[in-house]
Amino acid sequence: MAAAHDMEMESVNLTMERERKELEEEKMGEHGDGNYPPKSKKVHRIVSKWMLPEPVRRTYLERANCLPPPVFIISVSLAELAVFIYYAVWKPQKQWITLDSGILASPFIYRPDKREEAWRFVSYMLVHAGVQHIVGNLFMQLVLGIPLEMVHKGLRVGLVYLAGVIAGSLASSIFDPLKYLVGASGGVYALMGGYFMNVLVNFREMIPAFGIVRLLVIVLIIASDMGFALYRRFFVPANGSPVSFAAHIAGGFAGMSIGYTVFSCFDKALLKDPRFWVAIAAYLAFVLFAVFFNIFLSPAN
Repeated sequence: MAAAHDMEMESVNLTMERERKELEEEKMGEHGDGNYPPKSKKVHRIVSKWMLPEPVRRTYLERANCLPPPVFIISVSLAELAVFIYYAVWKPQKQWITLDSGILASPFIYRPDKREEAWRFVSYMLVHAGVQHIVGNLFMQLVLGIPLEMVHKGLRVGLVYLAGVIAGSLASSIFDPLKYLVGASGGVYALMGGYFMNVLVNFREMIPAFGIVRLLVIVLIIASDMGFALYRRFFVPANGSPVSFAAHIAGGFAGMSIGYTVFSCFDKALLKDPRFWVAIAAYLAFVLFAVFFNIFLSPAN
């Protein structure tokens, strides 16, 4: 017990020493000794503490820059907002409040009777079921997605996001085969799932003092979003159109598998990590089963 206590104290002391050195380096940067502006350095330091475990933060800070900027998340968010405004303003149909029947004719929405239009398995993420739906999704994917893209860059974040979107529509076609599907929740939940797993696995190294707060915030956001999805699914008015919520769950699983391996390989070659290929193999097996189900077994046929 004494030896374990000594080792824990030594670990704490090393952590405090690293933080002291980081503060000294930050002060030097503020006096013009840094390689980039102090404000930029401070932003990158905050991002590294929230997104990365301690052992790889220094590597990130040494090569941190905003080139390329977080283009993927911003572009997707702008596209989703533009589609929402189009249906809410230029094609008025009470879309400011909730999903209305007119939007069901959109070429983007996932519809069981139009599954042969394969783009709908992805494009449904552009359509949202009301202002609270799109505000929640945009808030989460910007607050979480931009820092993730600053660290991991657009290609990796895009891979996780789209994996969640596709997993969401395929899961909905299996577990809720007769229901419509809208919203970017599959992609958002993939980002949250990947980040959530990294916080759990590296809990001691990702600011434990704030770790509990972050986990509680994620849980509260998921609970509120799932509550809205369940309401839309089971308590929709008789003249309304119930919307599937399976995408939330499938997106979360995609994030906890593919997302976790991608976000935990910051300083490693992703293609050389066997965990990544295991996650990809499991994902492809699910995709093949979903395709087989939709062709031969779906009640929507």
